[in-house]
Parts: sequence; C-alpha cells; structure tokens
Amino acid sequence: MQILSVSALNLQIKSLLEATFLQVSVCGEVSNCTYHSSGHLYFTLKDKDSNLKCVMFRGNVSKLKFKITEGSSVVLFGAISLYTPRGEYQLNCISAMPSGIGELTLAYEQLKEEYEKRGYFKKQQPFPKFPKKVALLTSKSGAVLHDMLRVAQKRWELTEFFLLDTLVQGEGAKEEIARNLKYADSLGVDCVILARGGGSLEDLWAFNEPLVVEAIFHMKTPVISAIGHEPDVVLSDFVADLRAPTPSAAIELLLPDKNECLMGLDFLQKSLEDKLKRILEHKTRTFDTLTMLLEKNPFFNKLENLYYQFHYLSLSLQQKLESRLKKYEYSLKPFGVHLTQKLEEAFYKNQNYLETLRSSLESKNPKNYQRKGYVFAHIQQKPIKNLLDLKFHSNITLEDSYAQVLAQVIEIHPLEDKDS
Repeated sequence: MQILSVSALNLQIKSLLEATFLQVSVCGEVSNCTYHSSGHLYFTLKDKDSNLKCVMFRGNVSKLKFKITEGSSVVLFGAISLYTPRGEYQLNCISAMPSGIGELTLAYEQLKEEYEKRGYFKKQQPFPKFPKKVALLTSKSGAVLHDMLRVAQKRWELTEFFLLDTLVQGEGAKEEIARNLKYADSLGVDCVILARGGGSLEDLWAFNEPLVVEAIFHMKTPVISAIGHEPDVVLSDFVADLRAPTPSAAIELLLPDKNECLMGLDFLQKSLEDKLKRILEHKTRTFDTLTMLLEKNPFFNKLENLYYQFHYLSLSLQQKLESRLKKYEYSLKPFGVHLTQKLEEAFYKNQNYLETLRSSLESKNPKNYQRKGYVFAHIQQKPIKNLLDLKFHSNITLEDSYAQVLAQVIEIHPLEDKDS
C-alpha cells in the first residue's frame, strides 16, 4: 500500500470530487453569510440534517439578480471542490436563484431591469403647488383613506378629493387598478395618488404587475405612488412621478401647509414693506441731492429770478388794468344816466302808440259786431263777401255770439241799384 501525504491525499480527493460532481444543483437555507471585502461571498447551505460550505467568487456575485442574505432559501448551481489546506469540501457556486418567495423577488428584479432599460423610470411630471382636485385610488374600507384625509384636513382644506374605491390585493386587483388609473386620468384632476398600507411581497405584488406599470407610465396626470411603509418598494414607485414612503406622507408631499403659507405671506409682506421703505428713502435722498444741486446751478437762479420778475409784472399789469377800468367807469357814468332817460322816454312813447293800435284793432274786431246783433255768414270756413257769389242750394253757416246755424240758399234776389 502506498503511503500518501495529507496534501497528496487531499489533491486526489479534490480531483475525484471535481470529476464526479462537476455540475450540481442543491437547495437549502443560507446561514453564516459573509460578504468579504474582496467581493467574494462565503456562507453555509443547510437543511434540518446537514450543512454544506459554499463560496461564490466576486465575478459570479456581481451577476446575481438578488442579494443572498441570512436565512433566505436558495437553489445553488455549481461544482463540488476541496479546499486542500483545510481538507474541507465545498460548493463553488456559479449562480443562484431564490426558492419559494425568492421567485417573486427574482421576478421583481427582472421586471425592474427591463423597465429601467426601456426608460420607464425617467418619467417625471411637475405637480401644482396648490392642487384643487386630487383622485385617491385606494380601498375605502382600510385605515389608509382615513389617515390621508385626516392629514389633508390639517394641512390644506381647499383641496377636493375624489375616491375611486380600488381592490389593492389579490385576484383581479391589477385589472381594477389599471382600469381606475385610466378613469382617473380622464377626470381632469391635478394629481392621482395610488395608495395602500403595508404588507408582504405577495400582498403588494399587484403594484409590480406590468399591466399597472404600463397604465402609470401612460398617465397624463401626475401620479404619486404611496404603497406600504418605508422599506416596501414596488415598481409603481419607480414609474410614478413621485414616490411617497407612506400614504400619509403622500398628502404631506403634495399639499402645502397652511400655517407655513401664512407665515410665508407675513414674511413677504414685511419684506415688501422694507423694500418699499428703502426705495422711498433712496428716492427721497436722490431728490434732495438733485434739488440742492439745482439750487446751486446758475441757470436755476436765473430761472428763479425770471419767475419773480414775471410775477411782479403780472401784479403790476393787473393793478394798472383795474385802475384804468375804474377811470373809464367814472367817465362813462354821466353818459349812462342820460342814455337811461332817453331809453325810458322812447319806451313810454312806443307803449302809448301800441295801446292806440290795440284800441283801433279791438274796435274792428268782428266779435264786437256780433255782440251788437250782427251775424257773420261764411261758406266752407271762408267769409261771404258778396251774396251774389252764392249758388242755389249752397250750404252756408250763420254765426253770432250765441250760436252757429247751418242754412241753405233757396232764392237769390239781387237788389236794385240805388243809382238806377
């Protein structure tokens, strides 16, 4: 029998193991997980009965879609080898994948990488500073809605909220979320908040579904993703325009604080008053300086002298005009008295003449003849000057001071000429 050294025996065992277990896959729970500063990963894979030392070198660690952590269940792919210095065999891991819940994690990482390459996470629309209308996509039966409305009431009471009761977990959730997102986009609101409380990865999986991611990406209305608690991260957080750590935080990020606004207004008012005061003081100093310079300017002095001369001449001219007017008034006063007397004489003379004419006209007034018993005859409102001008059966009107009589011509007898 050949006597071997320890090293030689370990080398033979190593060669045998590597040739026999060139490609193996094994599942178990990770323990004693250590990331070395060199980038290599050392850990133990165990089940209820056994342990297996494992190593994954830096190049393969960088290719993982997920991070291997203490207690995680994984499926490892690699080859069995022997670490000869210690005589311990180990699994040299080439790749790994999660087991059980880890499959969702892997799917999450794959979806995230795909949408990031497609540019879905670069979409960022601006939010209004003072939103008037906000759509809330969440379950009406959860505490999330109550917490959000309570924060909104405290911060900014002027915003109007529209609740779209939405299934946020389980079968049919992804379809309803996508459908309500599309409907909310048609409401003309300023913002849409997609919210639900915390939960496991399975509970939150609807917000990682491609149907929901696509719906958020094509939204024209800004979207806030407020899913779970601070550690919970889903794909809707990346594709939305803003990610909030909690639903209540989404309200705080979106709505202004009324107390801060009031303080800001007070500050702006004071700043404006101070600025106006400084401007006024500056303009006053500038005016005073210019006035002083102007007063020292010879042209200003000459202009001022001209003003005083003009003022003096104006007063002098006014006094001379008043004196001249008084002089003319005294000169014309006797003529005024004489003229008044002449006008009065002419007035009385004409008044007497008019009275004479009136009396003459009054004496010739036909009405006066009627009072004396005379009757006026006229035909068709025209006086009859000659009875011979009438015709038989002509209708004529006879009038005195008491009545009018309608008559008809029956006979006409010419009078004999007095001269015949």
